[in-house]
Amino acid sequence: MAKTATLKAEDRKRTGSGLLKQMRKEGWVPSVVYGGGAENLNVKINAKAFRELLAASASDSFLVNLELDSGKSQLAFVQDIQHDALSSSIVHADFLAVSETTEITAHLPVVLNGEPKGVKSGGILEQQLYGIDINCLPKDLPETLASDVEHMEIGDSLQVKDLALPEGVKAGLGEDVVIAIVVKTRVAKSQGVEGDEAAAEAEGEAAE
Repeated sequence: MAKTATLKAEDRKRTGSGLLKQMRKEGWVPSVVYGGGAENLNVKINAKAFRELLAASASDSFLVNLELDSGKSQLAFVQDIQHDALSSSIVHADFLAVSETTEITAHLPVVLNGEPKGVKSGGILEQQLYGIDINCLPKDLPETLASDVEHMEIGDSLQVKDLALPEGVKAGLGEDVVIAIVVKTRVAKSQGVEGDEAAAEAEGEAAE
């Protein structure tokens, strides 16, 4: 299961685009904490600390313990991160306040482990989906969705139903959705056609 990081969240009183821009220049990310049956809470988090958490996480979907000015700690799920279109810097973050019984929806990366048998015999592994939505309780949230593909031959596909999801985790896609498939290369297909043509010619000559 994914580890829960700790992040300090200070109250922010300033509003307005100009003041928020100044706040960002000072090294803060304006944020909001909502949900949990309480009023929305406007906070600011340290931009450097948040970037480090993102760099250490396999995805943008992770849990944090927010240390609030009130002295309380609030378990929260990173719901949305907004980036500047030009600089890619973080301009805003939304946190969903959760409890142990709150079901969350996370978008997690799909990691394929191993080299398929079909690739060793000349095929190519084509990954169709690199991430999928899952639903679970906070305690069951994994970092990634990993699957072993070494057994896959040419023509085999990996579907959502083939993922070994951890207990308590449900996929948000249909079980027949294809995640990856091992296909023939163009060279292999060409060789196959040439082989068929040669065999046909040989049969024709034998018949004559």
